[in-house]
Parts: sequence; C-alpha cells; structure tokens
Amino acid sequence: MRILHITNHVQKIGNGIVNVAVDLACLQAKKGLDVAFASSGGEYEQLLGNHGIKHFKLNQSRTPLNMIKVAWTYQQIIKEFQPDIVHTHMMTGVVLAGVFRNNYHYNLVATVHNEFQRSAVLMGLADRVIAVSHAVADSMIRRGIPAQKLRVVANGTLGSPRHKNIQDYQPIKLHHPAITTVAGMYTRKGIIELIEAFQIINKNFPQAHLYLVGDGPDRSVFESIVKNLGNLSQNIHFEGFQPEPQRYMLSTDIFVLASHCESFGLVLTEAREAGCAIIASDVDGIPETLDHRQAGILVPPKDSQTLANTLTELLNNPQQLQTWKIRAQQNLERFSVQRVSDETLDVYHEFSRKYNVITPMQTRELVIGK
Repeated sequence: MRILHITNHVQKIGNGIVNVAVDLACLQAKKGLDVAFASSGGEYEQLLGNHGIKHFKLNQSRTPLNMIKVAWTYQQIIKEFQPDIVHTHMMTGVVLAGVFRNNYHYNLVATVHNEFQRSAVLMGLADRVIAVSHAVADSMIRRGIPAQKLRVVANGTLGSPRHKNIQDYQPIKLHHPAITTVAGMYTRKGIIELIEAFQIINKNFPQAHLYLVGDGPDRSVFESIVKNLGNLSQNIHFEGFQPEPQRYMLSTDIFVLASHCESFGLVLTEAREAGCAIIASDVDGIPETLDHRQAGILVPPKDSQTLANTLTELLNNPQQLQTWKIRAQQNLERFSVQRVSDETLDVYHEFSRKYNVITPMQTRELVIGK
C-alpha cells in the first residue's frame, strides 16, 4: 500500500494537526508501507527522512497564481509516487486531492482535526472521513456529511516518534503552586478566562504562579491585559512556544485547558501522562479525552468564576489534588500513537475489501511468496 499524506507544512511549532500526521506517517513507514509526505516543508522533514519517507514540496498558499502552480505540482507528485491512498489533514489538501481523484484513481481519506472551522465540511469530499472524537463525528453528521463515510479514530500522542519517553525529560523549575496551560495564544483557547480566574484566586493564594506556554496571534492582547494587573503580573509568565512542553507539565500542580471549542485536546493526553491534576472545559471532544470526568475535572467554558472556584478547591485540598494527579495517569493505553496508526490502517483497508483491489504492496507480497 502506497500512502501520501498532505498537510500545509511540517514545521515544529506545536501544530497538533501536523504532529498527528507526522506520527502516522512515521509509524506506517515503520510497518513497512511505502509512505510519502507533501507539504511546504519544515523541521520535521529530517524525522520523516529518517523513517524513509520521501517529502515532496507542495506550497498550498491560496493565491490565484500559486493555485495554478500547486495543481500542476500536485499532479507531478501523484504521477511519480502513484499512491493507493491520499490522506489529507487540512482543507486545501482535500480540495486539491478531490479535484484530481478521478484522473489518478486513488482513494481519498480526510481527517477532521478542527471541526469548529466552517471549512471542515469540505472534508466530506473524501471517500472516508476520519473524526478524531465522537463529538466531531456527531458535528459532521449535523453538517451534512453522510454517516456511512465517517469513521472515528480518537487521537493519541503517547509513544510518538517526535518525543522522548516521559521519564527522559528534565522537569523545569517552577514556582509553586504552579498552574499551567499549553495552548496556542488564541482567544478561543480561553486564555482570558484563565487569567481572570487566576486574578480571582490570587487573593487567597498569593504564592501561586500561572504559566502560559505557547504562542499565537492574540498573545499581545493577553500581555496587555496582564500588564494592567499591577503586581499580579509578576506571577503570570508568558513562556512562548516550547519544543518540550513536557518539562513544564512534569513540574505543574494543576494543568488547565479552558478552550471555548476543542475537537479532542491532544495536549491533555500529554498532561495526563505527566501526572498533572487537570481542569478543562466541558466542550466537544474534551470529555472523551478525560474519560468523561474520570481523569480530570470539567467546568463550563467561558466561566471564569467556576474555573476560579475549582482551582481554589484543589489548592485548598492537597489530598484531593494528589488524587486527581493519580487519576490522570490511569487508562492511558488507548492514547498511544500505535493504536491510532492501526485503526487508521483499518480505514485504508476498507477500500481493498470493498473493491477487491490488490494494492501494489499486496502484489509484491504475492510475488515473493508471503
């Protein structure tokens, strides 16, 4: 089986979509499949190369002139690699692959990572649409994607080829109690509500510190808010993007993900592995990621007061805080990248079963007598 993955880039900037796609490609190549990747490039090209994955340059910027060029380049990639499966992870890729699918006779798979984007409905152009949570699948059905096209393959990052083992990370020294989020600096990630909640609890916990790990277009807005908080600003730290956020998680007392919307919450699996007590928004795929309240506390989104009350409860009760740290680390096996890879391959194999197609990989196995 020959598999081509498409993303906008493969930069090492904490983009969850890119991370999942790179993980999949590496594990599929490790399994012995012929895998290639098409994107505008980035730091993960080296990791892909180390796994024997060819990277094709494909700049998908949506300017009229470039779209003509990208259409031609894409066709050259397809002619050279001749994939059985094209697996797209972002909107531009699925439109591009969908336009030329009938010309080159591959099967098209698309993973919906961010269903809150209106353009996510375009993923329905694919033959199979993978949803990263049951919440995403339900949303896609409501938006008109046929249920028979949808398959749920829950996300997972544990055991990623991009990461060291959790015990190999050196925890960073933080002030305690340490409250941390790892998120893009976007309003939709609930950063303002988290800052407001921290301001509320500061009266009772003046020694607490808040660590905001990540970068993004709204960071300057959040920094301006914090500057107006007077002395409290000394307890709020903008750490920027960190290539090893696990170092922060391992030293964190309470991890918070206050998102307004979240298809799955990949970072929560890493916070669980690191043994953080977790508070997160009760939205979209987050309850699934936290085993429906078994591995973390859920609070309403956009509710600073409830978030502050929950933080206060944990900080006032060290025994309860420790209990939630222990619960976070239970039942983590299902978040392995190996499980994600295996279930994704099951989706690919549906095509060969349905159409009785012998893939190039199967042909080679028949020839050598496997």
